[in-house]
Amino acid sequence: MMTTLALMATTKAGPPIESALTIYNDGFALVREQRELELTDGPQSVLVENVAQMIEANSVSVRSLSHPGSIRVLEQNYQYDLVSPMAILNKSVGQPIRFHRMLANGTKEVVSGTLISAPYATVADANGGTGQTYNGMVIRTDSGGILLNPTGEIEVTELPAGLISRPSLEWVLDAKAGRNRIEFGYLTKGFSWKCDYVLSLDKEGKTGALKAWVTLTNNSGTRYENAQVSLLAGEVNRVDESRPRSSVPGGRGQAVTAGDAPVTTQNLGEYYLYKVGRKVTVGDKSIKQVSLMEREGIQVQQELSMVLPRTRFGTIPSGPLTSGPLKPDVYTTFKNEESNQLGVALPKGIFKVFQADEEQESQFMGEDYIRHTPRNELVRIHTGKAFDIVVEYKRLSLHYLEEDRSRGSVATYEVEVRNRKLAPVELLLLDYQYTSPDVESTIEMVRPDASTLQWKLNLKPNETLKFRYTVKNRTGV
Repeated sequence: MMTTLALMATTKAGPPIESALTIYNDGFALVREQRELELTDGPQSVLVENVAQMIEANSVSVRSLSHPGSIRVLEQNYQYDLVSPMAILNKSVGQPIRFHRMLANGTKEVVSGTLISAPYATVADANGGTGQTYNGMVIRTDSGGILLNPTGEIEVTELPAGLISRPSLEWVLDAKAGRNRIEFGYLTKGFSWKCDYVLSLDKEGKTGALKAWVTLTNNSGTRYENAQVSLLAGEVNRVDESRPRSSVPGGRGQAVTAGDAPVTTQNLGEYYLYKVGRKVTVGDKSIKQVSLMEREGIQVQQELSMVLPRTRFGTIPSGPLTSGPLKPDVYTTFKNEESNQLGVALPKGIFKVFQADEEQESQFMGEDYIRHTPRNELVRIHTGKAFDIVVEYKRLSLHYLEEDRSRGSVATYEVEVRNRKLAPVELLLLDYQYTSPDVESTIEMVRPDASTLQWKLNLKPNETLKFRYTVKNRTGV
């Protein structure tokens, strides 16, 4: 049976006593708050203000901390029809208004009448959602005239019923009289967090210091004072369900730093949870940065590698074809191990790499995105292209076996690598085949798997190295 709220006095819950946020990678958060209620016996209406404007109302849970089992939620309503000029106009259709406008001669005119169409109207779509449609504003004046899309200011005689200044939950509780401290939680969209890494290398590029920052953004529509903040890293499955309520306009606030708040890490199922060491205030439409970790003495390596672009030659037999000069990729790599001052779960994020020059001034070398990386794995950061290493790749010949494409093909390639540095370099060349071909190479080659060809080249200063290899693919056998 539906309980009628109009017959009950409404009790307002007190402000949050304690707040906790668990923010997820994928644009949402779990909010937990403790508040105090002054309750009476039996069914009663309770209003909880200042909840997130992007709350998922079907995720709300409530429990009593001071008197477990003493309250029961009979009904729940989420009120989000907030006061705004558009909302006031939409609810004032059919109501008397006063229209103020400036005439061409500079005098101000006040017209009394009835609003018969607001500029925008909320309409339902075929999928059960809602959207805005432009109708234009129409006013019927008391003198009988009709004003179409007039320009000026509208004055309403009273604030329409049902509008509220802050997003609120309204419950009908069956409870016992007395003061009751409750905890309620809910999921809300409008939150996100990401990790940003700064790796600073010495001038040799062999040892580095790592600084990791967590940047969290709150566009949920609500401010959280002195909240315990946790960050969950991992891929949590969620149902992609369209919602009729529009999202809150986002805003980029000024970044603020949480200061000296050490973050602790714990494993939670198949995820990792990072807890900020002290309570912080997370303002609405704001960005906050929290230090995640700092490590020094990390041993790194510089890696040059290149995937030979065989596919750019096509599959039509022809004479020699060349790729032109190519540049290998440059990677900064390190092992995420305890023996290398790490051995921690690294959340996904962007790695920026800096290196000291001859004057010990730090210079930006490049950046790359990493996925969630567990401990004891290799971190590989692509920072750019090599300047002094040139690779030229040629296909010397291609013909079909027995002149029948369906039987397979034989192709011969030539690779020339020129090291223009005044120091030796090591270069890793890779060729990814679609099948498991027979291969002959004029220099040593390894095959990490059946379809991958790999050459590790060690070039002296200013050395040029040239080699060939032949690939025989058999099909239709």
